[in-house]
Amino acid sequence: MANKTSQHILSTSANLLGFCLFVITSFHIANYSEASIVDELTSVIAMLLVFSCLFSFVSIRTQRPNIERILENTADYLFFSSLVGLLIIIALIAFNFIK
Repeated sequence: MANKTSQHILSTSANLLGFCLFVITSFHIANYSEASIVDELTSVIAMLLVFSCLFSFVSIRTQRPNIERILENTADYLFFSSLVGLLIIIALIAFNFIK
C-alpha cells in the first residue's frame, strides 16, 4: 500500500513547525510570553507537529503495510489537531489586537 498523505503531512508539518517557532520567538522578544497563554499553546502545537513529522517520516520509511497505515493515520490525526490548535491561536492573536 502506497502512502497517500504522509509526504504531504511531513512537508506541511515542518513548515507549520517553523511558523510556531516564529510565533514563540516573537512573543519572547516582545516580552509578551508572561502575559499571554498563546506562548504555551503554541509550544503544545509545536510538539504535536513534531510528532506528526516523526510519524509521517517513519510511515514513509517502513516496509510493513499495517504499521504504515497506523503511523499514517496517527500522523494525520496529530496534524489535524495541530491545525485546529493553530486556528485557536490565530483567533486569540487577532482578538488581542482588536482590543
